Amino acid sequence: MKKLLSLLLIFTFSFQLSYAQQMDNDHLEKIFQVFSDTLVGADGRWEMLVGEVPMFCLTDTEHNRMRIITPIKKVEDASKEEILKCMEANFHTALDVKYSISDDVIWVAFIHPLKELTMEQVIDALSQVWAGALTYGTTYTSTNLTFPNQEEKEKEINKKKDKAKKT
Repeated sequence: MKKLLSLLLIFTFSFQLSYAQQMDNDHLEKIFQVFSDTLVGADGRWEMLVGEVPMFCLTDTEHNRMRIITPIKKVEDASKEEILKCMEANFHTALDVKYSISDDVIWVAFIHPLKELTMEQVIDALSQVWAGALTYGTTYTSTNLTFPNQEEKEKEINKKKDKAKKT
């Protein structure tokens, strides 16, 4: 019941928040309290668990920036093919999140100006970071929407040609 009430309160103020687009650390923390399984930290430095995926959110209010990130694996443990798949996914299937490398770790990262964020974008960012982490090594996707590469386009064209021949 408490989660439902909290969710209702957040959605109630979301109209005002979406209209004003003045996201700050206080609003972020309230969103994270509802949409994460655990939350530790404060004032722009949070650690949380979202569906068993560890995530971090870091903000810089002075420079109007924020990021939600999750570590995937050490670069030394990744194959060249995995890293190339990450780069291709950044163009076709990762959408608003990106596979990134920092401090010899592969990360899924959502990076955005802080104040301009809406509540819906924060919720979507959590979802995409979560999906990007879970699909690493398989489809490397953050949503159901993808922009097909040339190989996928050719497969689709050939599929349509085969179907046309059968009819």
